[in-house]
Amino acid sequence: MFQMRPQLRPTRAVIVPGNGSGDVEKSNWYRWVWEGLEEIPGFQCILRNMPDPITARESIWLPFMESELRCDEQTIIIGHSSGAAAAMRYAETHKVYAIILVSAYVSDLGDENERESGYFNRPWQWEKIKANCHRIVQFASTDDPFLPWSEQQAVANELNTELYKFTDRGHFQSSEFNELISVIQGILNSAA
Repeated sequence: MFQMRPQLRPTRAVIVPGNGSGDVEKSNWYRWVWEGLEEIPGFQCILRNMPDPITARESIWLPFMESELRCDEQTIIIGHSSGAAAAMRYAETHKVYAIILVSAYVSDLGDENERESGYFNRPWQWEKIKANCHRIVQFASTDDPFLPWSEQQAVANELNTELYKFTDRGHFQSSEFNELISVIQGILNSAA
């Protein structure tokens, strides 16, 4: 008799920070979101300091995301800034439940450190990213001091993201992020 494979549900989120964050528990909204998500019954959130935190090299971060953070088909990856670039590159070759991109961009912005990261040295595989994710959500702000709007809009266009566009959030470096918690609760409710 034919058996259908049960629908995978997200069981955890992994926060992949931006480069230069230092201790992630003391940076931006990371700990606040981690604490909020840990309160959801049956759901886990992982927040860990990343190796190579300044350059955030793809060759170091993606293997760490696979072997240490165990990003898989039941994982929602929350990537902020260079963490968003890591989430997109990871989803090119790995199935994940969802990626949530905060302050995402598509080029090295003419910055040497970004160039050294390795994320921007080849074309993006947009179709593979879309095929490997059930959901792709994006938070972007037109007043981001580091990213031109055109970079953020390119991500939205290429991935057809569920875009939450703001005009007053800068690079999303505040200590709280209510909308992110709400979006994840919505994802969990729709997967139930």
